[in-house]
Amino acid sequence: MSDNSPQISLGFPPGPLALEAADLAEKLGYHRFWLYDSAAIWEDVWIHLGLVAARTERMRLGTAVLVPNLRHVMTTASAIATIERLAPGRLTCGFGTGFTARRVLGQKAVTWKAMERYVRRLQALLAGEVVEIDGKPCQMIHHPDMALARPIRVEMIMSALGPKGQAITRDLADGLMMLGGSDGSWNRFVQMMHGTVLDPGESPTSERAIEAAGPWWVMLHHSTWEASPERLRAVPGGDAYLERIAMERDPDQLHLAVHEGHATHLTERDRILVDAAGDDFAWGRSWVGEAEDIRRRVAAAGASGTTEIIYNPAGPDPLREIQAFAAATLS
Repeated sequence: MSDNSPQISLGFPPGPLALEAADLAEKLGYHRFWLYDSAAIWEDVWIHLGLVAARTERMRLGTAVLVPNLRHVMTTASAIATIERLAPGRLTCGFGTGFTARRVLGQKAVTWKAMERYVRRLQALLAGEVVEIDGKPCQMIHHPDMALARPIRVEMIMSALGPKGQAITRDLADGLMMLGGSDGSWNRFVQMMHGTVLDPGESPTSERAIEAAGPWWVMLHHSTWEASPERLRAVPGGDAYLERIAMERDPDQLHLAVHEGHATHLTERDRILVDAAGDDFAWGRSWVGEAEDIRRRVAAAGASGTTEIIYNPAGPDPLREIQAFAAATLS
């Protein structure tokens, strides 16, 4: 690998396969094991991080991403202290405004003002400072026998798309995390990506490839729906998709149908959009290709300034995806 080759890490939902995935990822040489955070879709991120920390030895750990207002800031500070005790120096905390984690609750993403306030308070608590929360002074007052002594320093990464969020990220965090490539201005740039490594000669629209990479592909249409359901009517299959979710849920519950299976499984209603694309189906940002094509994409990402890639496997056999991506990029 060249000097500017990015580290290869794995993103995974906290759930029944998380420990098995973490075991496999460490054996295969992945740099870091990132766990998602969305309480309405997956199990608890901190419980699984603790289990993974106890099970693994070398591999670094991360949250991708924690969302302010889903947890009290003191709860997050205590959770960080716990993982730092179990796995010293291995934790990186990613934070985001929660586009999906909030939308699945029927709410808008957290404002950047709220994000900045949350992260500043969290950093102050970990430093051992007294912080005003809800009008009262708060501090981590754990007895020395009950937790690590403060200050506790952990790397923090923020997910931000626009200029306001990225300005706050430069001020508060150690780096940026996002889908898509770096503009070359970040010392620490974590690129999230998704897709599947094709078997030799396999079609990029094989049933296996669609089931494996489709859960992330269809999220573009979910985002379109969140912006404006009417815009989805311009998408092949959009009318039928809208009719289907309207049949299954009351008008104030449509978001619950849209985000079911988010980032892990294609639902029957998602297949409406996949099938309607027909011969015009295109993977867009998904990395779908044979091993050599994936290696070229990794090299291009590194050349543009990406320092770490998070591969997010999906579909019915994520362990196969973990192995195939490692064979393409880590061997």
